[in-house]
Amino acid sequence: MKLFIYGLIGLLVLAILVIAIKWKDIGRLLKVNSLFDEDKIVHNFSNMKDLLLADKLPISGTKHIWPAVLQPLPETFEYSGQTLNIEDILKETKTTALIVVKDGVILFEDYYLGTGIDDKRISWSISKSFVSSLVGIALKDGDIKSLDDQVTDYAPSLKGSVYEGATLRNVLHMASGAKFNEDYLDKNSDINKMGRALAMGGSLDDFAANVKTRARAPGAARQYCSIDTHVISMVLRAATGATLQDYFVANLWSKIGAGADAYYTTDGDGNAFALGGLNIRTRDYALFGELMRNKGFRGNVEIIPAAWVSESTANTAPIDIEGNPLGYGYQWWTPERSDGEFFAIGIYGQYIYVNPKAGVVIAKNSAHREFMAVDKVPAGHIARNMEMFRSITEHFSDWQRK
Repeated sequence: MKLFIYGLIGLLVLAILVIAIKWKDIGRLLKVNSLFDEDKIVHNFSNMKDLLLADKLPISGTKHIWPAVLQPLPETFEYSGQTLNIEDILKETKTTALIVVKDGVILFEDYYLGTGIDDKRISWSISKSFVSSLVGIALKDGDIKSLDDQVTDYAPSLKGSVYEGATLRNVLHMASGAKFNEDYLDKNSDINKMGRALAMGGSLDDFAANVKTRARAPGAARQYCSIDTHVISMVLRAATGATLQDYFVANLWSKIGAGADAYYTTDGDGNAFALGGLNIRTRDYALFGELMRNKGFRGNVEIIPAAWVSESTANTAPIDIEGNPLGYGYQWWTPERSDGEFFAIGIYGQYIYVNPKAGVVIAKNSAHREFMAVDKVPAGHIARNMEMFRSITEHFSDWQRK
């Protein structure tokens, strides 16, 4: 009996020690589990460094000075045979920030739901499009030799995973062939398992290496798979010899004129959460859109290779296996009936919309919990937002700098 009691006490002490050691990780997991709660989501989306591990991205150089001539938005737009009120749609989609830029001038800027200009807002999958630009820079510099290189040439730890046999072009196109459940509403989906691993301080490199099941041959078809972007970041780190954070700061953040320090959330190894962890101000999302609108140039200085801007934003990916009508390039989207437009998008309603012909960039942040509820909006919220952005663009098409 005494041995049993001593053994029980020993197990209890061990459990207490484990909890003590993992207390911070458990605390992060509890916070992440309530990340999208209705009463917390707006605050959380501007304060992700309080929920996950994070690494600061300092600015340097000359800040961009935005000229601003503020104008009202149009009142309505047409969608699916209905006339919709823009203010109502902004409220419905839980918009937290909206900026409209025309020919480099801010024509509309507002913040909602208690947020402000200095909030550093989670990008979610907009972050993927920033990673794409870094690939273009690494290619130009010769650190990456070719998009048709095998990812395992750079990241040998991925041998034995579904990524063995996949090229960098395949993963940029979201066509790695990996079987990966991206359903945010399914607690047991791969994307949610990845989120829990991130919260507990796990390694996303290890997570990627353990994706073992292949749905189809690499390059055969496109199926959105967020962990593909982490694989791209693994290639970038190996090719450049730098962390993604340091490479981002040296080659992009220190050069575009960003207005405030930013941060990446990270995994337990200190590696950037490349597929969705960038946190910056809405003005700086718009600034990145301006850089892309200008073919990668800030003034006369080429920051992102112009050829890469064109190539990465063109609809070159294989057909989507689930019938998604949107086009896709290298981590950038193209809308239906695109007239040269392209956009970055993040879950819960984050957008950078770029219309080069019209000279317009729109940055929108949201905390829209029903973002994926396509049954409530004909063709879904993305399609409706695209038409709203096009209407705003047309409204300001005749604006001239005074």
